[in-house]
Amino acid sequence: MCAVIGLFLRCIDQDLIKRVFHESSIRGLHATGISYLKNGQVITIKEPVAARDFSALNCIEDFVNEDGNLYMIGHCRYSTSDLEYNQPIANNSLSIVHNGVISQELPENWERIYNVRTETKNDTELLFRRNKNVFVDWEDSSISAIELSEDRSIRFYRNGRRPLYYTETETGVIITSTKDIIKRSKINGKTQRTSPGIYYKLIDGKIIEHNSGVTVHELQYV
Repeated sequence: MCAVIGLFLRCIDQDLIKRVFHESSIRGLHATGISYLKNGQVITIKEPVAARDFSALNCIEDFVNEDGNLYMIGHCRYSTSDLEYNQPIANNSLSIVHNGVISQELPENWERIYNVRTETKNDTELLFRRNKNVFVDWEDSSISAIELSEDRSIRFYRNGRRPLYYTETETGVIITSTKDIIKRSKINGKTQRTSPGIYYKLIDGKIIEHNSGVTVHELQYV
């Protein structure tokens, strides 16, 4: 199931951020991770604990970028197997959090089948390494994803098989897996469901939409 989280905030409210993570963790209690942007680099922290025990949530002010804004994405994992290769999947220039299933093939077969060499056994890495048009490359997968880039942009999208919402507030934008997470977090703002097959890009607090040109049907999701 899992939860994905995205945050662009001009004013840092640590209690608000903790509430968003805690309410998101109903979708995944086994591991928590974040990536944030600072000094031109994407920095990632992951721990095999629930959000309420994730130590990084006590240091949010340390993650503020040099321009005074917070650029962050997060993941709350629900695991059916082990706690290896938790999300985000990241390097120092790009990070991704993902809810869904990209491939059910065995990891040892990925390079042969998809011509993608991976370093982990988390199938989100397939999306991370091949994300030019996810609606074409992975049309049979289930995808709800958020990406953080070194250029201070946050891109988010889904393909109709997983939920994803964004809320515009007076101080920024918050992206969550469900609308109810925002409600339970007691956040005031305008909440909208993302449309499947649309890339949304958050730049300087403004949301830009880009149609992939691919018809993506809305399916039943959890």
